[in-house]
Amino acid sequence: MINVTRLNGKTFRLNALFIETIESFPDTTITLSNGRKYVVKEKEDEVVKSVRAFYQSVNLFGLPNLGERDDEEQ
Repeated sequence: MINVTRLNGKTFRLNALFIETIESFPDTTITLSNGRKYVVKEKEDEVVKSVRAFYQSVNLFGLPNLGERDDEEQ
């Protein structure tokens, strides 16, 4: 989940796994895979950074220490 802010100032959490597109026209609009759209105060790159951090926190990008396995023989 990522934290975002509606234009009226209320914050809410959004499940980043369902984000299909993030666009700016000029307000940042997030479209989910079910078609729902949310307009938020955060800039597009802020949302992308939050999504990337979320993916890393749930290890969606792969192993955090790629290439540093404890069971490898030296």
